[in-house]
Amino acid sequence: MSSITVRTATVGRYGSYGGRYVPESLIPACEAVAEAFTQARADPGFRGGFAALLSAHVGRPTPLTPARRLSAELGVTVLLKREDLTHTGSHKINNVLGQALLARRMGRTRLIAETGAGMHGVATATAGALLGLPVTVFMGERDMERQAHNLFRMRLLGAEVVAVTTGSRTLKDATSEALRHWVTDVDEAYYCVGSVIGPHPYPTMVREFQRVIGDEARRQCAAELPTATPDYVVACVGGGSNAAGTFAGFVETSAKLVGVEAEGGSGAANGEVGVLHGFQSLFLQDEHGQIREAHSIAAGLDYPGVGPEHAYLRDLGRARYVTVSDGEAVGAAVRLARAEGVLPAIESAHAVAWVVRAAGTPELPSGSTVLVTLSGRGDKDVTTLIAEADLG
Repeated sequence: MSSITVRTATVGRYGSYGGRYVPESLIPACEAVAEAFTQARADPGFRGGFAALLSAHVGRPTPLTPARRLSAELGVTVLLKREDLTHTGSHKINNVLGQALLARRMGRTRLIAETGAGMHGVATATAGALLGLPVTVFMGERDMERQAHNLFRMRLLGAEVVAVTTGSRTLKDATSEALRHWVTDVDEAYYCVGSVIGPHPYPTMVREFQRVIGDEARRQCAAELPTATPDYVVACVGGGSNAAGTFAGFVETSAKLVGVEAEGGSGAANGEVGVLHGFQSLFLQDEHGQIREAHSIAAGLDYPGVGPEHAYLRDLGRARYVTVSDGEAVGAAVRLARAEGVLPAIESAHAVAWVVRAAGTPELPSGSTVLVTLSGRGDKDVTTLIAEADLG
C-alpha cells in the first residue's frame, strides 16, 4: 500500500469530519487553546520540558515486549507496546501531561476532565498534584461503581470527583457535563480532554501528545524486526487516543492498521455521520438521528462514537475497524495473563482478542508480524474479571 499523509486544515477537519460545533461562548476558549498549542509546538523549551517529564515522571520509552508463547500458539509474531507500564498504568498520562503544561502556559489555574474507566481521571489528578493545579473530574455514576479502584485513586491524589447521574451514567454523559462546566469558567479552568474527540483543536492536539507511542514503536520495530515494519498494527478504539497515537507512527508505512472496538460501542464500524461533543464524526444513532447508548464491559470503550481522524482513516481505507464481544475480550485478558504473565486492561484486551480470533485466517495470515498496543494494565478490572472470567 502506498503511504498516506493525513493532514488537517486550520479548522481542524479530517475530510468532512472534525470541526468545532460548540456554543458561541466556548469559541474564544477553543481558539485560545488552539493558538497556545500552535505556539507551544514551535517552542523548543515547551517540547523539551514535555519530553523531560515523559522520561522522568512517566518512564518513557516504554518497552516493546515479544509475546513469545502467545506467538507460538497463534502462528503469528506478536509484539506488545507496553503502555501498561507507564506511571499511572495507561497511555492517558502522555496526553494529560502535555495538556497540563499547556494549561499552565496559558495561565489557567485549575483542570477539569471527564473519565470513563477512570484512567484519564487518575492521570489528570496525577498531573494536577505534580504541577499544583486543582482538579475536578466528571465521572458517570455507573462507572464510579465498576471502577471504584480508580475512583479512590483520584480522590487520594486530591481530585474532586463529581458523579454524573444523567443518561447512561457513563463516559458520554461525563463528557457532556465537563463541557457544560467549562462554559461557566473558561477564564480560569482548562478542559483536559482525554481522547481524540471534542472541538478543534482537541482531536489533533491529543493525537500529537499521544504520537510518542507510535514514534517509539516504529523505532523499536525497526531495531527488532528484519523487515523493520510490522505487517499489522492493532489497538483498541473507544474515542481512539491510544490508537491514534500508535497509528501516527505507522500511517505512512506499509503496515495494515486495525482499530478494535467494543461490539456495543462500534462508532467506526457501524456508526453514521452526526455531531456530538463539539465535533462531527461517526456515531451510533437510531432511525431519528438520536445518539444511541453504547455498551461495553470496558468502561473506557463505552462511547457511542469515534474520533474524527479514525472516521477519516476508515473512509480512506487506510485503517480497518472491527468489533470484539465482551466475552472475547475477557477471554483474551485471561489468555494473555496465562501465556505471558501480563494482565491487560479489558480495553486493551479487545485488541488482543482480535489477534487471537484472526490469527491464521486471511484477516491475519500465519507468519505475519503484528504490533499490539497495550493501552493499560488490568488492575482496575480485577473485580469485573472475578465476576466474568472463566478460569477453568
